Order: sequence, then C-alpha cells, then structure tokens
Amino acid sequence: MSVDVQTEIEIRRSRAEVAEYAADPENAREWYENIETSSLETPPPLSVGSRMKFTARFMGRRLGYTYQVRELVPGERLVMSTDESPFPMETTYMWHDTDAGVTKMTLRNRGKPAGFAKVAAPIMEAAMRRANRKDLQRLREIMESHS
Repeated sequence: MSVDVQTEIEIRRSRAEVAEYAADPENAREWYENIETSSLETPPPLSVGSRMKFTARFMGRRLGYTYQVRELVPGERLVMSTDESPFPMETTYMWHDTDAGVTKMTLRNRGKPAGFAKVAAPIMEAAMRRANRKDLQRLREIMESHS
C-alpha cells in the first residue's frame, strides 16, 4: 500500500520569502514539530543533488534519514527523496501566488512502506496528515509574525 498525503495552506507573505524560508533545512526544526535535528551534508546553496540529514520523532520512534534534492525550481518547487528503509519517502514543496496576493504552499509526502511499516501504512498516513497540517500552520505563524 502506498502512502500519499498532500496538504495546502495560504500564507500572507511573498512566494519568494515563503519558499526561501521553507526550503532551508536549517529552519526545519522551527516549523516541523517532529524534526529534532537537521543539517546539510553538502555545501550550500541548495541544488539538485544536495543532501540533508534529519533526525525526527514519528509515532513514538526516533528516525534518522537523509534526503537528496531531486528537483529544484527556486520559488516554485522542491522535490527531495530518501531511499532508506523501512519507508522510502518523497517530499515535495510547491509555492504558488494566489489571486488574493498570498502564497499557497503545498506539502506532499508519498512513499511505499515496507516490512512492518507496510502494515501500519493507514495509521501512518493519518498521522502524517495531522502532522503536516500542524507543521504548515506553524510555518504560517512564523512567516506572518515576521511581517
């Protein structure tokens, strides 16, 4: 069973500002509730092939993983993925201007769990959906408080 969670939020800041902040792995601990550590493994700036190491807590477990940037269109789209088991994952950030003059950010996580994670996929998907909503709300609070 595949997991595919997509969450959107509107943020009253420019697309460039939201994208720059959200795409910087050094900021991940501030707006992702479950991220404990984050660091670039490759020299900045972020580009296709860049690698980022994260440690997170999810569903009571501590996870370490490394994402690699697969696609980067600054201010529009960032796609990164990890091939690490038991849950290879692809995360996509997309930013769009709205007619209301705000930025719509889309966060999408998808993957194919294996082993025990495969059995727990429906529970994981629901937990990811809740976490993504909270994380995007936190991102909006941070971005809008710096007006």
